[in-house]
Amino acid sequence: MIEVKDISQGTDNQVEKRYSKLISLEHRKKFAQFFTPFELASLMADWLLGNPNLITVLEPAFGLGVFSRALSSKKSDLLIKGFDIDDKIFAEAKEIFFDSSNVDLHLEDYMFNDWNNKYDGIICNPPYFKFHDYDNKTILNEIENRLKIKLNGFTNLYTLFLLKSIYQLKPNGRLAYIIPSEFLNSDYGKLVKSALIKNKVLRHIVVFDFEENVFDDALTTACILLCSNDKNNQTVKFSTIKTIVDIELVKTYISEYPINSLGGSTFNVSELKPEVKWRKYYQAQNGIKYNNLIPFSSVAKVVRGIATGANEYFTFSKSKANRYGIDEKHLLPCICKAVDVKDNFFTKDNYNSLIKNDRQTFLLNAIGSKDENVLKYIEFGEISGIDKKYLTACRTPWYALENRPPSPIWVSVFNRSGLKFIRNEASISNLTTFHCVYPVQNSLFDNVSVDVLFAYLLTDAAREIFEDNRREYGNGLQKFEPNDLNKAMMLDLTLLDKKTENKILELYKKYRETAINKLPVDSFLLEINDIFKNKYCQ
Repeated sequence: MIEVKDISQGTDNQVEKRYSKLISLEHRKKFAQFFTPFELASLMADWLLGNPNLITVLEPAFGLGVFSRALSSKKSDLLIKGFDIDDKIFAEAKEIFFDSSNVDLHLEDYMFNDWNNKYDGIICNPPYFKFHDYDNKTILNEIENRLKIKLNGFTNLYTLFLLKSIYQLKPNGRLAYIIPSEFLNSDYGKLVKSALIKNKVLRHIVVFDFEENVFDDALTTACILLCSNDKNNQTVKFSTIKTIVDIELVKTYISEYPINSLGGSTFNVSELKPEVKWRKYYQAQNGIKYNNLIPFSSVAKVVRGIATGANEYFTFSKSKANRYGIDEKHLLPCICKAVDVKDNFFTKDNYNSLIKNDRQTFLLNAIGSKDENVLKYIEFGEISGIDKKYLTACRTPWYALENRPPSPIWVSVFNRSGLKFIRNEASISNLTTFHCVYPVQNSLFDNVSVDVLFAYLLTDAAREIFEDNRREYGNGLQKFEPNDLNKAMMLDLTLLDKKTENKILELYKKYRETAINKLPVDSFLLEINDIFKNKYCQ
């Protein structure tokens, strides 16, 4: 049991630290219990307290009540209502707030309760789950029916919390949410951004630099949304916080609101476009340094690799194939793990080396097979329940592979040091560890070879422009979904004259030779990069 003698004195994270020692990490992850640093909770509380008529407060994901403790330490007569679905943390919260008659706690799911009440202040660190980690269909239906909107099936739970809370805000009420910032730059975030603009409540977005985790054990970038249902709805301010010291800038904004300098990253609401990545409003864009940019989708199409739905079942090494008696004619050559591709060029020799080392290098390709051993393995899959898994259950037959012909170029999904492109010279398939890049054959691109394209993709200039469309996670981790790349910009390579193109190819072939011999000479790439910069830089 966690003991707090005076709620108004609970102005640190000691109760969260004690709880984390008592309760397993597995349990905390199950309920997405990542605790807000008290200094940020206090900052968010200050925003709510800026409403002079603040009386009723809602904390939709109560946890151990860090926001209510921050509020109570500054204003003791608030009427606070809290919700949580975990009986363990709820029991601890009831003990902590035992003597606080103004705090009304409910062991109920916020998403399905309390729709008829509105509040002067709403403050929250909502649970962060991917769409497949919770009953998203039921909750999506609830939100869609209540708010009369249509949601993307990939919408994360934290954004559903936010949409409901916006709906529950009283006139002149204020809202403070700390959430992952990925919605600012993702497809499912369009509707959320539209709702923030349409409801005219968004005032300030505080984005934390992705190299600094706000939550110690949550691999995510955070942002704080400060919203107000008042008439000061003409502008939105963006701040980027790199260190805890920078919080003073946000405190100044809160204390001076609604006075706001139009300098820096302040935009008229009419300038904010929900359909674009909002990174452009708070981070400098690399692409503006270059002329003659075109969409990458006009040159190549990026799609994800093969998703099996059960990699352990579908992937084979040579020894596994022998063990089950699966002939190689029923196996599809495939790269299954990113760690097996070390360099920018993947050759047949590289692939044969993986086979020799008994790596997972094949996929079961059983369609139409009458082979006895293949049929036994299919039966084994059904006995093991592989046919009932999420993806396999949607396929006919369940063991069919997705149609993904080998692509000439692969690109990494996650990275910490910039995008990695690989030339698939072995012409084999790949799982979702890489995306597939298929050059588009049309009149625009007919005159540019795949080698020139790949030479460009190896340069710092290309990666720099692509980074404008990245998604950011904690510890410097970056991710690119296929559409992030398809919608990104690139230099228009059709503007290269033949002499320049030949020079690029000459340098590219020299670099390829050194790279394949495991002694890459980066000066060749630097020369190619300089050619592009000299031709395309503003």
